[in-house]
This record gives sequence, C-alpha cells and structure tokens, in this order.
Amino acid sequence: MVLSRSRFLSCLMASAMALAVASVHAQAPAYPDHAIKLVVPFAPGGATDILGRLLATGLSEKLGQPVVVENRPGAGTVVAGGLVAKAPPDGYTLLLGASTTLTLNPAIRASLPYDPLRSFTPLGLVSDMGLVLVVNNDVPVRSLKDLVALARAEPDKLSYGSFGTGASVHFGGEMLKTATGMRMVHVPFNGSSPSLTALMGGQVQVAVDTVVATTPLIKAGKIRPIAALGAQRLPLLPQVPTVAESGYPGFAMDTWFAFLAPAGLPAPIQKKLEKALGDTMADPVMQKKLVDIGLSPAWGPGSALQERIERELPRMRAVAARSDIRVD
Repeated sequence: MVLSRSRFLSCLMASAMALAVASVHAQAPAYPDHAIKLVVPFAPGGATDILGRLLATGLSEKLGQPVVVENRPGAGTVVAGGLVAKAPPDGYTLLLGASTTLTLNPAIRASLPYDPLRSFTPLGLVSDMGLVLVVNNDVPVRSLKDLVALARAEPDKLSYGSFGTGASVHFGGEMLKTATGMRMVHVPFNGSSPSLTALMGGQVQVAVDTVVATTPLIKAGKIRPIAALGAQRLPLLPQVPTVAESGYPGFAMDTWFAFLAPAGLPAPIQKKLEKALGDTMADPVMQKKLVDIGLSPAWGPGSALQERIERELPRMRAVAARSDIRVD
C-alpha cells in the first residue's frame, strides 16, 4: 500500500517529534546532579540547627550529592520561609520548617511572604520538640494541681515567662491558662536564656520552655518541672507527667519540624526526596542522635505534614484570637 504524501509527511513529523522528546529525556540530568541547599531558619549551634545538619548529612548519603545548610534566622522563621517560597521548584532549595512557620506565624501575623498551604510542597514531618512547664524552686508547688490551686487563690499574682510573644511556648502557656482556669501574667523575653534566668532569679515564678533548654537546669536542681505539655512523656524527663495525665485529658502542645520545598516541585523529584528523607529518619542511629539532643523522632510523609498543618492551623488561630496574641 502506498502512503499519500500528506500522510507520509505526518508520520515523518510524528517520528521526528518522538525522537526529539526522547533525545531531551536522554540528555536531562538525573536529579540531583549538584549540591542541594537546606535553609535552616535558626541560628547555628542550637538543637534545631543540629537537627538540620544531621538530616543534611543523612540526605546527602541517600541522594549522592552534598546537602549544604544555610542558616537564615529572623522574624520567627519568616525570613527563611519567604526565601524558600520564592525559590525555583527544582529540588535544589529545601526548608527545615517548623510549627512556628506553618501554624503559628499565620495565626498572629497579618502579612507573610508565604502561604503555609499554597507556597510549599510538603516532604515530611521529622521530629517534635517537647515543651515543659517549670517553676522557681521557692514556689510551693509540686504538681500542676498545686499550681492551679495557687494561681486560683491569688489571681494574676503569678507571672510566667516565655522566650517571646507568639512563640510556641507563649501559645502553650495561654492554652494552659484556658484549660486550667489559671490567671497568670505573661512576660515575654528575648530567648530561653533570659527567660530561664529570670525564673531562677524569681523575677517570674513560672515558665514554659523547651525540653532542650530546661533539662540541664532541672537536672542541676535549679528549677522544678511540673508537667510536659505534649501528648507523651519526654524521653529526657520520663519522671515528669504530662498535662493530660495531670487532670486535663486531651491537652497537647508541642513544637515540631518538617521538610518542605517550594510549591510546584515535580512529582518525581518530590517522590525521590520523600523516600530519601523517610530512609534517613528510619535509621536507628539517626533516631538516637535526635533523642540525645532532646528531640522526638516523628516521621510522617508529605501527606501527614499536609494534614497536620490543616488540622492545627485553625486551632492556633483560635488560641491567638482568644488570647489576643499578635505580632504585627
């Protein structure tokens, strides 16, 4: 059978296009073919920076390319979040985000350079950092029940310190007040160190802070732990009951960390990064390292991260509205 000229030309063009597409795919470099940047929204040296560097090393081993940490602290993780949201969605710029980035900032800031649900491709949850309610040693309480009784007997006489307005510990303190009916005055400080120094010195009687910051002082006998705010007891402080165990079932407040990429990340790259991250988090050596610095491994895929943001964001907005927590 003889092909018509038009049909022959159509077949020829289709073959040429197929060859061109195949050639492009053949020439496209496999991801990743050069170093990846991991933006960490915290200053060097702290537990969250250590977390970023540990995971960067693990991902580098799984992906076969260097993963380089770039510290971009500022404005409660807003600086780093905005930077990554605007980066090309090619898999070469990633973010170690936090609950602050994704559920607290949107609840307290009228304007952000990113949207927590639309500006990022979620890659996975990696860890939780527990929060702890602590008191000055001279405060005559040994349990949350005791503290609630004291606060109710002398409303607004107790002050609680936090490491900043709108921080996770501020939210935790206000949630405690609502759950227990305690009336305490919030005193924000610029960081854990001045907050806990004020607690030890008696300038505030109570504080909410991270397990990482409080554990050395607790073990040295300088402050007294009352309750862990999360759903589970903390590996570093297993003797400290949770708020839920102390008479307030369902109470839970942690700070948590997650991996994200800019929105629009191609599905094959997303899948590869998610698998590499999951494999890294499954390593028992990695898990032990996280526990040793006060973090609780909490791996969940990108879908779990998306669900957590969607679940917690309305709750945090409600807490902010009820307690009038605002930054702008």
